[in-house]
Amino acid sequence: MLDAALKGQLKTYLQNVTQPVALVASLDDSAKSKEMLDLLEDIVSVSDKVTLSRRDDDARRPSFAINRENSDIGVRFAGLPLGHEFTSLVLALLHVGGHPPKITPEVTAQIKALDGVFHFETYFSQTCQNCPDVVQALNTMASINPNITHVAIDGALFQSEVESRQIMAVPTVLLNGQPFAQGRMSLDQILSKMDVGAAARDAEKLKAKDAFDVLVVGGGPAGAAAAIYTARKGIRTGIAAERLGGQVLDTMAIENFISVPHTEGPKLASGLEQHIKDYDVDVMNLQIATALLPAKTPGGLIEIKLENGASLKSRTVILATGARWRQMNVPGEEQYRNKGVAYCPHCDGPLYKGKRVAVIGGGNSGVEAAIDLAGIVAHVTLIEYDSQLRADAVLQRKLASLPNVAIITSALTTEVHGDGQKVTSLSYKDRNHDTVHEVDLEGIFVQIGLVPNTEWLKDSVALTPRGEIEVDYRGETSIPGVFAAGDATTTPYKQIVIAMGEGSKAALSAFDYLIRQPVIEDARVAA
Repeated sequence: MLDAALKGQLKTYLQNVTQPVALVASLDDSAKSKEMLDLLEDIVSVSDKVTLSRRDDDARRPSFAINRENSDIGVRFAGLPLGHEFTSLVLALLHVGGHPPKITPEVTAQIKALDGVFHFETYFSQTCQNCPDVVQALNTMASINPNITHVAIDGALFQSEVESRQIMAVPTVLLNGQPFAQGRMSLDQILSKMDVGAAARDAEKLKAKDAFDVLVVGGGPAGAAAAIYTARKGIRTGIAAERLGGQVLDTMAIENFISVPHTEGPKLASGLEQHIKDYDVDVMNLQIATALLPAKTPGGLIEIKLENGASLKSRTVILATGARWRQMNVPGEEQYRNKGVAYCPHCDGPLYKGKRVAVIGGGNSGVEAAIDLAGIVAHVTLIEYDSQLRADAVLQRKLASLPNVAIITSALTTEVHGDGQKVTSLSYKDRNHDTVHEVDLEGIFVQIGLVPNTEWLKDSVALTPRGEIEVDYRGETSIPGVFAAGDATTTPYKQIVIAMGEGSKAALSAFDYLIRQPVIEDARVAA
C-alpha cells in the first residue's frame, strides 16, 4: 500500500508516539477492505508502539479505530484516509499516541472544559482540500477530551449512507446525529460554535486592546502581505480576519504563483499564516467587521466595529476583505444550497458519481470544473450566458473532446427546482429565441466569478456600483488614513500574486502616511 519512501517518513513521525496505540479494524470481503488491511499492516510494521487487531462488528465496513490503550481516547476512520486525508491519519496516530497537538495551552484547556457528550461524524472526500482542516480539528478534540468522539467517513465509499442522510456537500459534520456544520471550519471556529461563552470573552479581550498604528482587516494574500510589510517597519500592527487565508483556502491547484510551479490553496494559506506569526503581529482570527468610522479629527483614530460588539482603533487601516463566489440569485438557489447547489467541484464532485450535473459559467473556472466532473459523473451540461465560452483555447479543446459533456451558450439560468430535499432540475432561457427549457439533473456547480466583501462599507468609503473599493495608484481610499488592496478593490485582474503586491503597496503607503503626520503626544490614544 505505502511505498518505501512514505513508510520511511511514517516511521520517523511515529517515533514521536509516547503511549501505546491500538488499531482495531472492521472489515469485509471487499477490495477496499483489502486495501485498508494493507495500509494498517504497513503502519504497524514501522512502529513497535502500534498494534493491530480485527473486530468486524462496526456498522461501517471497511473502517478502523485508533485507540489509546487503557483509555477512552480514540478516533475512527470509515474508508481509506488517503489523498488529502493521509495527513489527518498521521496526525491522529500521533495525537492519540500522546504527542501533543500544536495548539495553545488556552485552547487545550478550553477543549478539556467542554461539558457534555459529543459524538461527531464528518463526511469527507479524498479530493476535498477543505475537509482535512475539519477532520483534523475534531480528531484533535477527541484526543484531548474523552467525552468527544469522532468518525471521519469517506462519502464516496458509503454512497447509500450519503443518500439516506442526504449529504450533498463535504465536509458535512453531524453532532449527536444532528446537522452541526458544513464547509471548512478551523478548530477555533468549532470551539466558538460549541462554547457559547467564547464570543463574549473574546469581545472583552478585544475591547481592552490599545490602538494600533496599522490595522489590517482581512486575512487573505493581500491582508497577509500588508501585515508582514507593516510589521517589518517596527510599528504596532494588528490583523483582524474572519479566517486567515481567505478564499485561497478554497482554491485547489495554483500553478501561476511565480517561482512556485505548483501548490494548493490550503498549503499556501498555511504558509501565509506562519509568515505572519514570524513577526510581531497581533492576529485576531474569527472576527467579522461590521462598520468603519473615520477619525473625528485629522490624525485621530479610525474605528472598526466588530460583529461580537467589540471595537478596534488604529491610526491607519488597510481593507483587504477579498471576495466570495458570486451566486446566480435565482429562485431555488439558496433553498438548495448544499443540497445539490455547490460551488466547489473538487470538494463535492465525488458525491455525484454516476449522476447528471450542470456547471454554470464558461470561463476558465467553469470549463475546468466541467472537465474534472466529466471524469466522475454520468453527464455534464455546461451553461454559459455569453454567445461563446470565455475559457482559454486549450481548455475549450479538452472540453469539446469529452463525450459526456453538452455545451449550451446564450443561456440564462432562471430557476433551480427540487423536491424539497434535493435538486431535481434547473430552468434556463435561450437568449436567442426567448424560450425556456428545463434540464433534469441532481447537481449544479456555480462558477460565475466573484463579488467583493464590502457590503459593510457602503456608508463609509467610496465604492463602485459593483461594490469594489475605489483606490488610487497608492492604494488610498476616499477616507484619509484608510487604504485597501486585493480582490475587494478596483485593481484589475483578481490574482493571488497581484493581491500580494497590492497588499505590500498599501502597507508602504500606510507607513508613508504615518511618518508624514504631525507628532501627537501619545498618538495611539488620540480621539
